[in-house]
Amino acid sequence: MIIVRNVFIAKPGNASKLAAQFKNASGSFKGGKARVLTDLTGDSNKVVLEFEVESISHWEQTLKDYQTNESMRDAMKGYTDLYLTAHRELLQTA
Repeated sequence: MIIVRNVFIAKPGNASKLAAQFKNASGSFKGGKARVLTDLTGDSNKVVLEFEVESISHWEQTLKDYQTNESMRDAMKGYTDLYLTAHRELLQTA
């Protein structure tokens, strides 16, 4: 099992907007489990969009599907205006 963790530091005042947008859009995710997390400690304004997929190849297919999924793309429209920095982590369950 692979955990794909997308970590965003939102612009001040935008973390809740970003989290809500991700939560709404993650309902369209057909690749496996998805969840949205926000910070309690550490960096302020952190929003994490996390996916659980079967394999890296499954994740690659999900990325390809995203390019043609109009409802997902519409749900994600404008999200890049809400954050300062982002990075992605791919983790394997032990």
